Amino acid sequence: VVEEYYEWDVERASFKGEIPEIKGMTLVDDLMAYIERKLFTLNTGHCITSYLGKLRGFPTIDAAIADEEIYDIVSKAMKESGDGLIKKHGFDPEKHAAYIKKIIGRFKNPYLQDDVSRVGREPLRKLSPTDRLISPLTTAAGYGLPVDHLLVGVGAALHYDNPEDKQSVELQAKIKEQGVREAGGLPLEVMTTGICDGMVLKDPRYIEVPSRNSIADQVELTVDGNFFDGMVLLSSCDSVVPGHLMGAARLNIPAIMVTGGYMPLGTFRGKEVLHIHAQDKVGTAKAGKMDMDEYNGLIENSWGICGACTSMTTANSMCMIAEALGMTLPGGALIPAAYAGRLRHSFESGRAIVELCKKGITARQILTKEAIRNAIKVTMAICGSTNAVLHLPAIANEAELDMNVLEEFEALTKTTPQIAKVNPAAKPEMEAFYRAGGIPRVMQHLGGLLDTSVMTVSGKTLAENLAGYVYEYPEDPTIIKTVEEPFSKTGGVAVLHGNLCPRTAVSKPGAIDPSMHRFVGKAKCYNSEEEAEEAILGGKIQAGDVVVIRYEGPKGGPGMREMFKAMKYMYGVGLSKSAALITDGRFSGTNNGCFVGHISPEAAEGGPLAIVHDGDEILIDVDEGVLELHVSDEEIAERYKTLELPKKNIPNGYLRLYAKVAASADEGAIIKA
Repeated sequence: VVEEYYEWDVERASFKGEIPEIKGMTLVDDLMAYIERKLFTLNTGHCITSYLGKLRGFPTIDAAIADEEIYDIVSKAMKESGDGLIKKHGFDPEKHAAYIKKIIGRFKNPYLQDDVSRVGREPLRKLSPTDRLISPLTTAAGYGLPVDHLLVGVGAALHYDNPEDKQSVELQAKIKEQGVREAGGLPLEVMTTGICDGMVLKDPRYIEVPSRNSIADQVELTVDGNFFDGMVLLSSCDSVVPGHLMGAARLNIPAIMVTGGYMPLGTFRGKEVLHIHAQDKVGTAKAGKMDMDEYNGLIENSWGICGACTSMTTANSMCMIAEALGMTLPGGALIPAAYAGRLRHSFESGRAIVELCKKGITARQILTKEAIRNAIKVTMAICGSTNAVLHLPAIANEAELDMNVLEEFEALTKTTPQIAKVNPAAKPEMEAFYRAGGIPRVMQHLGGLLDTSVMTVSGKTLAENLAGYVYEYPEDPTIIKTVEEPFSKTGGVAVLHGNLCPRTAVSKPGAIDPSMHRFVGKAKCYNSEEEAEEAILGGKIQAGDVVVIRYEGPKGGPGMREMFKAMKYMYGVGLSKSAALITDGRFSGTNNGCFVGHISPEAAEGGPLAIVHDGDEILIDVDEGVLELHVSDEEIAERYKTLELPKKNIPNGYLRLYAKVAASADEGAIIKA
């Protein structure tokens, strides 16, 4: 016990001998007496003062204890708890009464300014008078504001070489200078890492998914290091949005997401073009089947000036999931980056965070099990990116929710219809989806399938948000259908099981041609994405093949790369409806064709993918949720006896650390120390 509580010696010294030394007691008894004294005196008084103060609308502890009735209640409670301690430990009654008086005196100290809504978040704002030079009170005063202003961090992923974040500068200013400040808060600008997935695909040292976990850490360090009362999180990109959501869930303070929107369409040779039109031509161009002037023209002109990609990418999927979770204001996910509505939304979000702080509505009051299930159902309904199956478990883990998110995906896909269809599963792009009603229309049509009693960052329930939402454009049933007449009776994302994926694997039936929903083929195995790409472009993959790309999972990659280019090459050389690809890596939201990813356990951990041989027969059935290697259990056991896992030379740095502590894809590829 002494070893466990040795740190109390520091606190004992701070009381300058006030801790009772009772004759005949051991050191352990003495320490336990002190611990109980603090628990039943200081903490009891603090909690009661905070609770009553919050009920009566006092913003701080010192304001609450100044109320005569609260003072009397707290004094009585502390005296009653003290009587028990006097009887148990033999404390001197007069000295203990003086101790209680001293504690109440501390509550009255205006320099402490404990926010009544933050009980249990020690040591935030637990500052002595000598610490006031570095306190948040001084921060407010330094900006010429009264010390009772709420401190709101406005954190943006600002990287000027990333098109998804270019508009964040203007949006951050709108949130700060008009939204937060006009609502009475003090906005403080901070930044987090913001890595664009499309800008790291060329590098085998894949850092995008690992950066998500780092971003969550940055949010935690920034908030706790600066005494923020609340946080606005501004991002648009694949792993930045979930990283921000993970940080909010971990901290459990008032937080709101603002997404940056997606870019306008490009134009080429008199026609509007999506970036995906250019990407789909990568394989065709590489195979020499396309005029390179046309290809280069597509590449140069298919990207707008700012914002995320213009199809159902991971970035847009995660922005829509943030709205489905209740972490953005209604309708916020799909406003285009270049619309004035994006600025209005940012302004309103700045005002909303101040109200969240005043009401004490924290992230975990929004990120509940019911909200996670709602987000899963929306993902199914819109045929969102398979990366949602990676990020939602990570968010639930940070919120400390006792739920198996993969099992939820598996169960809910059977009961949630796909009612929206956009590129790459269909022709319409994001702006058309926005005009059709976006996520509010999807959630309204899902109706009774959702739990609409959940709280949201608007300070209202989901039911209240949907009832009061005003649509700017008429319905378009060619893009958003009803539950009664859906595009598909089951969800657009599927969880698979079988002897090749003992835990799970993930596919996207909504982006696979129906003729390929059940596919049996012969394996051709590659130990890296680059080897597979070379084979595809070299004409070594034929109709009826199953391309197996392994050692690309969270640990094996490391970083769990997207097999984006490999699938685009297969599409470009005409194999998207006659061959398949499976991997322990993952895929882009823009990929289509027969693919299975997130195979767990991964090959680098000795998963069955590691013992597949060229020529083995593999069954993929996305409708039934099956991924099977047609090899006997006895043969599999024999292969394991001679299996030698390849060793990768991972450069020293963050990726080497991530490879050591990364969890499997079915756990969200979180850091699991």
